[in-house]
Amino acid sequence: MKVPVSWLKEFIKVPFEVGDLAHRLTMAGTEVASISEIGSDWDGVCVGLVLAVDSHPNADRLRLVTVDSGSGTAEVVCGAPNVAPGQKICYARIGACLVDGHTGEPAVLKPARIRGVVSSGMVCSEKELGLSDEHEGILVLPESAPVGTPLRDYLGETVLDLEVTPNRPDMLSVTGVAREAGALMGKPARVVDPEFAGTGKAIESELAIDIEAPDLCPRYTASLIKGITISDSPEWLKRRLVNAGMRPINNVVDVTNYVMLEYGQPLHAFDFDKLSGARIIVRRAREGQVFVTLDGAERKLTGEMLMICDSKGEIAIAGVMGGANSEVVPDTTSILLESASFNPASIHYTSSKLGLSSAASQRFERGQSPFLTLPALNRATQLILEVAGGEAAQGVIDMAPGLNPRQPVLVSTARINSLLGTNYPEEEIIDALVLLGCSVKSCPASRELAVTPPEWRSDINLGADVVEEIARIKGYGDIPMTMLAKSIPHQSPSPMLSFKHRLREAMVGLGFQEILNWSMTNTGALSKALNQPELSVRPLYLKKPMTLDQECLRTSLRPGLFSALASNRRFEDSEIQLFELGTVYLPAGAGLPEEPQMVGGIIGSPQVKRHWSEETRPFDFYDLKGKVEALLAYLGVNPSFEPSEDSGLKPGSQAVVVVKHVPVGVIGEVDQQAGRAFEIDEPVYYFEIDITRLLPLTVGDRQYQPIPRYPAVVRDIALVMDNTVKHRQVEEIIAGFPLVVETRLFDIYTGKPVPAGKKSMAYRLTFQSRKKTLTDDAVDRVLEQILARLSSGLGAVLRR
Repeated sequence: MKVPVSWLKEFIKVPFEVGDLAHRLTMAGTEVASISEIGSDWDGVCVGLVLAVDSHPNADRLRLVTVDSGSGTAEVVCGAPNVAPGQKICYARIGACLVDGHTGEPAVLKPARIRGVVSSGMVCSEKELGLSDEHEGILVLPESAPVGTPLRDYLGETVLDLEVTPNRPDMLSVTGVAREAGALMGKPARVVDPEFAGTGKAIESELAIDIEAPDLCPRYTASLIKGITISDSPEWLKRRLVNAGMRPINNVVDVTNYVMLEYGQPLHAFDFDKLSGARIIVRRAREGQVFVTLDGAERKLTGEMLMICDSKGEIAIAGVMGGANSEVVPDTTSILLESASFNPASIHYTSSKLGLSSAASQRFERGQSPFLTLPALNRATQLILEVAGGEAAQGVIDMAPGLNPRQPVLVSTARINSLLGTNYPEEEIIDALVLLGCSVKSCPASRELAVTPPEWRSDINLGADVVEEIARIKGYGDIPMTMLAKSIPHQSPSPMLSFKHRLREAMVGLGFQEILNWSMTNTGALSKALNQPELSVRPLYLKKPMTLDQECLRTSLRPGLFSALASNRRFEDSEIQLFELGTVYLPAGAGLPEEPQMVGGIIGSPQVKRHWSEETRPFDFYDLKGKVEALLAYLGVNPSFEPSEDSGLKPGSQAVVVVKHVPVGVIGEVDQQAGRAFEIDEPVYYFEIDITRLLPLTVGDRQYQPIPRYPAVVRDIALVMDNTVKHRQVEEIIAGFPLVVETRLFDIYTGKPVPAGKKSMAYRLTFQSRKKTLTDDAVDRVLEQILARLSSGLGAVLRR
């Protein structure tokens, strides 16, 4: 929110330093992001008077302008079509720094001979002064502008740029900022209730209003002005809008924007002659109807959107944008001025659904006060009569089916001081609240204060809100630091929180990077990621999703991780390892959904090199399995793996992760069709584990194991066995020998000379004793026993 300081001074009648005010506002909760000085670089530019305009002897389109600068006269060559004798203009002397009209870059004005005539300076346009992009003509100042005055003193402005928090819609207005500033400086701002004189017919005889959706429109006010003339706004009005960051359009539209900035209440002007039946109807839209807005775009409506209609149909999307069929145009002579209050959630839904955000919708979404509609309407009507002429109908229409009077908030002095850790007397508290515009009544019987918030503050509804206001106005820095009255309660840490912390440590140690995704997704993304045309688990749908891409709650982490890998692949050629810890939402009949915590990991384009002497090779299923085993080992559990049939993973390269006979997750290579759906054209490996189910399985006593004192012995063996034998069967037999501390499968081979129907599986066995150094003979004896057990149990023979 950009606030010109000169505008603030119309409501604050005490002198103040801009820097001090910015500091006070920031410390009270509204950050002043920047302070800009318009005109700070206008050295050598002053108010000038055009004495004469003569033709250029050598150019038809150029003129010789004689300018009185207050300290002498100068002749300037000028090509502007609107320069005329008697005008007050902006005159730049030689050496002034201006904006180059062609390049847009700052440039120092130098003496110039133009078509044989020396030009001693320049008569400036708005673009050359850096005010706007307008350069078709010079900037003409009001007749009251004093000749010779430095332009920075006459047109210069200081602008505060505020970062307004979502709970303070009142700070999106100049009067709101003025009231806040006045309270902080101990002198309430002076805002006069505007009035206008209606001399036409009674408005009730000219217009009727029906509110068919009072839940979405608690208040609707309107005035009627006839006989207006659409034209450019006066310079003071255009300058105010430009300084506040808005573009002038015409006098009527400019007034509605001006009053919106001044009061924070959006307004809209309809061409009254285009309305059918002299009637306004506020109702919900018809499902699927198409409406053309002011920008010429066709918008498809839903039945939850609020519309402003006449007797024939829609003329505006309430609180968002008007329609092309009721637009104010240059030949408009009568306008209906709307000032209404709309349901914030409804405006937010409509704006998000249509992808159409405006200054008006941003204010309505924050819950602007419905009590501002009438003062803003009166102010806008008053200004339009002033700048566009015409005659206003007598009175206004004020329909308020959902307007409730402000109720007092009860809070005790003891409660205020208890929450703040202060000892403010009741009189000081009341004085602070009165500065904010509150009405305060003391209730001695209950020892409470009945605080009625001002009409422009929609955010003060609870006792805690009142306490916060007192802290802000008194100053957070003035609240004394005190020790806690009681000891800090004993902490009962959540097992899941510490478990997730350990899990993050393990994942980072394995080379993964954490990402965060939305919990919302869409059925299309779920269907593609799970490779299921018809989802086996139907997700939970949001009643009012912000976008179609976030229409339901996720049942898997896959869509987010797949999208993240595809997005990162555009910028990274090497290996990508991502993981996410998050909640999925599984329907549970008519009750609340199950919300298990999951961890998912994805690996793209990986290469493996286990030793410096080895060549790199592609990552495979067993490398993924090793990472999952390492992760679970860090968490204190030993998993097993069983065959799975996950539609989103490649058949034959996937497995179910089992811990203590409980399935907790799935691992595997992503199915090519699922990958291509996310524009992934490389081998990708994925795992997903239900940590809600895993956590209870990790609970138990962990015994300390000292570092082995004796060296290990490594032996490689290759076994020939039937194709039906699984690695797990081999691993279980070898695990029965206590001297074998590690078993690693490093190769599987089929083909000659291995007989048909057989395969060769190569293992690296690590032998180690905690009591002595193993000799070769001892290792050979154990190895013979292992081979004998494998032969009798699985029919495996040593490959020679």
